Amino acid sequence: MSTATPPAPAPAPTAPAAIYDKGLANTIVADTQMSFIDGGKGVLEYVGIDIDSLARQSTYEETVYLLWNTKLPSKAELDALKSALRSEYEIPNELYEMIRGMPRDAVPMHALRTLVSALALYDSEADADGIEASKRKALRLVAKTPTLIANFERHRSGKDFVHPNKSFDIATNFLWMLNGEKPTDAMARGLDICLILHADHGLNASTFAARVTIATLSDLYSAMTTAVGTLKGPLHGGANEEVMVMLDEIGSIDKVDEFIKGKLERKELIMGFGHRVYKAYDPRATYLKTFAKQIATDTGNLRLFEMSQRIESLVLDAKAGKGIFPNVDFYSATTYHCLGIKTDLFTCMFALSRMSGWCGHCIEQLQDNRLIRPQAKYTGPHAVTYTTRS
Repeated sequence: MSTATPPAPAPAPTAPAAIYDKGLANTIVADTQMSFIDGGKGVLEYVGIDIDSLARQSTYEETVYLLWNTKLPSKAELDALKSALRSEYEIPNELYEMIRGMPRDAVPMHALRTLVSALALYDSEADADGIEASKRKALRLVAKTPTLIANFERHRSGKDFVHPNKSFDIATNFLWMLNGEKPTDAMARGLDICLILHADHGLNASTFAARVTIATLSDLYSAMTTAVGTLKGPLHGGANEEVMVMLDEIGSIDKVDEFIKGKLERKELIMGFGHRVYKAYDPRATYLKTFAKQIATDTGNLRLFEMSQRIESLVLDAKAGKGIFPNVDFYSATTYHCLGIKTDLFTCMFALSRMSGWCGHCIEQLQDNRLIRPQAKYTGPHAVTYTTRS
């Protein structure tokens, strides 16, 4: 009597071979419906809508709704979001006291990172689980961040605090708190455009850092603190500050050619040009350039815009063939300066806007979460003998 040969055991599953991709430039680690970038063609879309159309026609609040809900709101939906945001503008008295105790020479991004983290201490839902709780915390973070930044600036300038005005939109309210008076419509619109343009930008360093943090099932305040700390780096969020430093260093339009040509000859980096992603004109800069000229003219800063235009012309003549064009930082620096925002606050303004994108990405991460845990390529020795030191 013969017996059938038992089937061979199935081979154990093997993990896919690891791929070395330093900086993760060619690695996709998450799905998102929020923004799409085609760097070669100079395309940026929020939920399929090109950024130039949003900058020309939308508002920051509508953009926040779009990013968080992947659709444009009805009038009733937008009104409800505006009302919810305005109800959360104010910060606890304890945070005003914390700001008052900060050194007046503190780096603004250090102050903002500390204050964003401290918000968790006064939110009873700070550690609440679930998507809906995260959405409520996201709304508070977007609403309160302008109050933190504006009143830290007032503190270090020796001015009294200005509490938020719940009848204003986010851009108007920020400038109201910062300067102690209601801005002109043109100034408020200028800031609103900058907020739209910076709201989201794919899986950039700070967004990725936020998703890594929230993927551990930590809280949203921790994730936003991570993001602010990442944005502080000069290779990420500090470029618009460096643009303004460059403009101040040049001083006048008659000195632009010598300064820029010298940098080009020495092969030095010119701030505000080139981008890790874009090899065409940054789509965020297209309309901002036009608006920067308008706001510069309105505020008596046309000299700055003319300097910027001349710099752009010289750099494009030399570098456009290599895919180096102005990025959003180049003209946002001029715009922020014209709005009366100090240079070392520019990165805080970036954070004010990007808070919406960071929060949206964290909520996306939680909806289909997996711990983000890449590998490292070990380059050290093996089989080293332990020796006792004499």
